Amino acid sequence: MTKPVTTTKELNNGVSMPVIGLGTYQLSDTAVESAVESALSAGYRRIDTAKFYQNEREIGDAIKASGIPRKEIFITTKLWPTNFINAEWALEESLDKLQTDYVDLYLIHWPFVGKMRAWKALEACYADGRIRAIGVSNYSTKNVDDLLKSSQIMPAINQVEFSPFFYKKDLLNHCAAKGITLEAYSPLTRGKKLHDPIITAVAEQYGKSPSQIMIRWALEHGLTAVPKASSPEHIAENINVFDFSISPDDMAALDALNNNFRAGF
Repeated sequence: MTKPVTTTKELNNGVSMPVIGLGTYQLSDTAVESAVESALSAGYRRIDTAKFYQNEREIGDAIKASGIPRKEIFITTKLWPTNFINAEWALEESLDKLQTDYVDLYLIHWPFVGKMRAWKALEACYADGRIRAIGVSNYSTKNVDDLLKSSQIMPAINQVEFSPFFYKKDLLNHCAAKGITLEAYSPLTRGKKLHDPIITAVAEQYGKSPSQIMIRWALEHGLTAVPKASSPEHIAENINVFDFSISPDDMAALDALNNNFRAGF
């Protein structure tokens, strides 16, 4: 087993979170168990899931089978909008499937109707220790501001799609000003832009893969990231991004790739 990667970011409530985690969307059954096993062996100590992914139980099984102490693994899961009316019950169901008595980060998955009621429930679960940090996902600048008007606790994370081709600079700056960490999902555009000539040219210059360049770009902007991968080779590749940095000129070239390309929804 590779030595754990210890690069972390301190969230606004003092909790330290690994800056890279394994994304598990659309991984299920033995595929997600194998991916989690490979990730933990490659040095990952953060796993990102959601109720909607329907793989929490398999992830819990894989973490338990790893033999790594629970306190050393940072687990994120998310509340689906259909459970906004009973967020506490949904959290308990996730805890049962993950086989743990707390999660490190719990996110509101989408800002749909009922989100403020759900946020109040998350604040209560945070207060009683079942969640170490709470946050949101897919929130716009307006969504963030609306939440802050009536929340007691500042969200620690806003997890959104983010890549050089979907560079949400205004949202990044807005969240940074509020002390909210922006986190990138689909930072690799689900593979759709890995062969872009600018990406490949920068990758060749640094002796890295296109995936490593895109992940490092996100980290250079102060984000954390949860790239999805299933093969042991790609999982190991995606976390091997801490031995180089990208020059300001090359960062500017990557920033200029933005064309509001959305790989997901």
